[in-house]
Amino acid sequence: MNMVLHPTPLTAAAFAAFGDVLEVSGAPDKIINQGLCGRFHDRATIDVGDGRTGISLFQAEPRTFPITLDMMERHPDGSQAFLPMSFHPFLVVVAPDDAGRPGAPQVFITTPGQGVNFHRNIWHGVLTPLHAPGLFAVVDRIGEGPNLQEHWFDTPFTIEGTV
Repeated sequence: MNMVLHPTPLTAAAFAAFGDVLEVSGAPDKIINQGLCGRFHDRATIDVGDGRTGISLFQAEPRTFPITLDMMERHPDGSQAFLPMSFHPFLVVVAPDDAGRPGAPQVFITTPGQGVNFHRNIWHGVLTPLHAPGLFAVVDRIGEGPNLQEHWFDTPFTIEGTV
């Protein structure tokens, strides 16, 4: 029997153990470009170890509820940021480490305009857009060596919710 998970709103406080929430909140740190642009400075800890920082574009198929969570992954050598290139919410699944495997998963739903940066070695679900086009900029480590670990659950979870 599958365990059922329900998304909760993504907040910086709820997500702090897993990474950074990337969003425009509060007053800008600085006003630039002749007063026409607010800069919200240094909002994520980008960690690439002995690699280099790369920006890739991902185009993921939108998902619909219920969603099966049967696998989670982590990147032991660097952080990974998901930045939506559309103004739609997406799901973020994370779990604490439990002796080298994911512990109890937590599911968050973003508000339009939010992105996330998973810290190094954090178990997370795959990119899960809820709307087309599912286009994201992904900032992560580019370098030698394996930087991906996957864990497949013996009993999958079911994520239920609405958009």
